[in-house]
Amino acid sequence: MTATAPQPPESQQPLPPGKLGLPLIGETLKFFTDSEFARKRHAEYGPVFKTSIFGAPTVFLKGPEGNRFILSHENEYFRVSWPPSVEKLLGPLSLALQSGHVHMARRKLLVQAFQPRALAGYIPAMEVIGDRYFQAWLEQGELTWYPQLRSYTLDVACKLLIGLDNGANTRLGELFESWNAGLFSIPINLPWTAFGKAFRNRTGLLREIEQLILQRKQQSKAPETAVDALDIMLAARDEETGEGLSIEELKDQVLLLLFAGHETLTSAIASFCLLTAQHPEILAKARAEQQPFIGQALTLESFKQMPYLDCVIKEVMRYSPPVGGGFRKVIKDCDYGGYRIPKGWSSLYQITSTHSDADVFPNPDVFDPSRFDATAERRAPFSHVPFGGGLRECIGKEFARLEMKLFAARLLQRYRWELQANQDLSMVVVPTPKPRDGLKITFSQL
Repeated sequence: MTATAPQPPESQQPLPPGKLGLPLIGETLKFFTDSEFARKRHAEYGPVFKTSIFGAPTVFLKGPEGNRFILSHENEYFRVSWPPSVEKLLGPLSLALQSGHVHMARRKLLVQAFQPRALAGYIPAMEVIGDRYFQAWLEQGELTWYPQLRSYTLDVACKLLIGLDNGANTRLGELFESWNAGLFSIPINLPWTAFGKAFRNRTGLLREIEQLILQRKQQSKAPETAVDALDIMLAARDEETGEGLSIEELKDQVLLLLFAGHETLTSAIASFCLLTAQHPEILAKARAEQQPFIGQALTLESFKQMPYLDCVIKEVMRYSPPVGGGFRKVIKDCDYGGYRIPKGWSSLYQITSTHSDADVFPNPDVFDPSRFDATAERRAPFSHVPFGGGLRECIGKEFARLEMKLFAARLLQRYRWELQANQDLSMVVVPTPKPRDGLKITFSQL
């Protein structure tokens, strides 16, 4: 008779406070429609609460420690998870859905497209596209800016990720916008629903991407001569197996990169434009910093000499983060904050709630770039997490920072933008924050 190893006792901690809502749908509708959903429940229940959204009991954790707990225990207690609509529309081979060894191996391949050498090569194309849009806005004078910023970021993403010019005005761009509109929706696959339209358009979108991949494979370039991310991804090889990405996987990865390089960047750039227009003293200081660079070619080194612009952009990403948080599937029972989080539930680490916590950022409702300057007090890790953290930190964060800084620098150096009266500047927050009336402005030359 062999001895049996003693089994650890089940956690005696209670489940987090909160309510699960209606059968099946839980509180999903409230989550979608109430921008104060998490704040209200944290006020009632504290830093940890339970609810049910997207068909699963879900625990919300708030603050740097909550972020650290989830983001530092990837593959131990948690595994990446997305709402069902996102999982179905991104595709099974997407880096966003991969985990463990496969995720790490694929991440090493894809990150090559966002190394400093690659980023430096992207600057000229970004400048050309930006100048084309700036000129068009000058000619219009008065415009609703947000939709046009969407076109700008889609053009940049299409050009630098897959080599497609004027992507917003192509068949791929049309399909992409419809697909994107259904990403964060209730996954009811009927012809008239946002999800149903997106699901059908995914097929056409992948067909367009596949044609671009096949054309590029015939031109096969060495990594050192690559001109965009697709070239780099086609040339990349797994360091263990020597294998590259299959066409099927490339399609899902390209789709993910287009989404990541478009939706969230549009939100961040629009927030920069809105917040600086609302704070003229900050705008003036940021503009003054740009004076030595007027007429110069901008480089990665140039941006290192713009510390105030860096602070402004960090504060934009704190004040109005493009992504509100991230879902994880609980793969092993764990305890946090005096509560039990059961295996099989979902969890959500929170970016917006952390960034707006007065215990983390004093006077969080004040837009204040100085909180990020060199004299600022050091904060706890996982306090400022606009790009997530841990093993799954946003792979394109340096691409995003570069695009934001380049756009902002050119804008500050040459142009004036003023908010028009009688518009609703409150933010719609799903899927990413945007001004409700689309950001109506008057645009002119300095």
